[in-house]
Amino acid sequence: MSSVYANMAAATMRHAVCQVMKSTSSRGISSNLHLRWHSSAMAATQAQESKLQSQPNKRKPKTGILMLNMGGPETLEDVHDFLLRLFLDKDLMTLPVQNKLAPFIAKRRTPKIQAQYSKIGGGSPIKKWTDKQGDGMVKLLDELSPNTAPHKYYIGFRYVNPLTERTVEEMEEDGIERAIAFTQYPQYSCSTTGSSLNAIYRYYNSKGEKPKMKWSIIDRWPTHPLLIQCFADHIQKELSMFPAEKRGDVVILFSAHSLPMSVVNRGDPYPQEVGATVQRVMERLGNSNPFRLVWQSKVGPMAWLGPQTDESIKGLCQRGKKNILLVPIAFTSDHIETLYELDIEYAQVLAHECGVENIRRAESLNGNPLFSKALADRKST
Repeated sequence: MSSVYANMAAATMRHAVCQVMKSTSSRGISSNLHLRWHSSAMAATQAQESKLQSQPNKRKPKTGILMLNMGGPETLEDVHDFLLRLFLDKDLMTLPVQNKLAPFIAKRRTPKIQAQYSKIGGGSPIKKWTDKQGDGMVKLLDELSPNTAPHKYYIGFRYVNPLTERTVEEMEEDGIERAIAFTQYPQYSCSTTGSSLNAIYRYYNSKGEKPKMKWSIIDRWPTHPLLIQCFADHIQKELSMFPAEKRGDVVILFSAHSLPMSVVNRGDPYPQEVGATVQRVMERLGNSNPFRLVWQSKVGPMAWLGPQTDESIKGLCQRGKKNILLVPIAFTSDHIETLYELDIEYAQVLAHECGVENIRRAESLNGNPLFSKALADRKST
């Protein structure tokens, strides 16, 4: 593997291209949805209680895997700082007088977002699920790759603790020899994975010194066979819960977080990579059902990538297609976009308004052992 400077420079150059382009450019609603946030939180708490974070190793870790993600507030008190960091991130969005406008927006939106988190248990379970996924991954890696063992996972979030920069510092203090920046976004975007990689680069740049660790990067894995199998398994499980006479007519809505068209138009590969994931999943399912790729979480008046998930649900109902399966295709663990937006806003409130007959949501990958195997396999290949 090349040194971190070579790898980080390559990652930064990749994201710099994006920045340069940017500068130039119901009845029958399933009961599982009502309780999903509660069962998710309970299961995640059990994972937390199994002492995953301590990762007890008798030997000093040799290889560190940095699991990159945006993170989510674990408590209602964390929401403001989460929003503030998010709106200050110029890799994610560019605002006029951002240093002044971002604090204003964060303060204004905090009560609304806190109310949403209060309805899914009071916080995001993403860190607890990442702990469980990381623990399963390193145990498999120690068996698969003894020459690079012991392996230790680290979590690097962009907007909440543990922040990426502080985690990189911890890895250096631990004396890690080989570090792997492993994005938990299967599909690459300059605004997500690119932002996380830039955070690593900026950490070393601010220190004014070269890293001691040798770095490599996994910046995308949208069509990994085990990832595809995980999605397909979860979809098949949920399809089996529909009435037998309705099963073949269920429309699968693959829902991914949307992007502003200004980001899409500068050449971001995210839409194409999400589409590639959907194609492989449907091939694995034998194209058993009609499907659509839709986009959620639009914010503000600007143009966003569509069609939007909520508008698609309305449109299907108007055409008499009232059996729907929601699949979070760009999310690998539950957080507010699945537990609140999909499960409550769409599968409960909107579905009731539209007269949906049956609507379900495929479970996120969360603690699926096969997903931990996918993570280990992607790292080792």
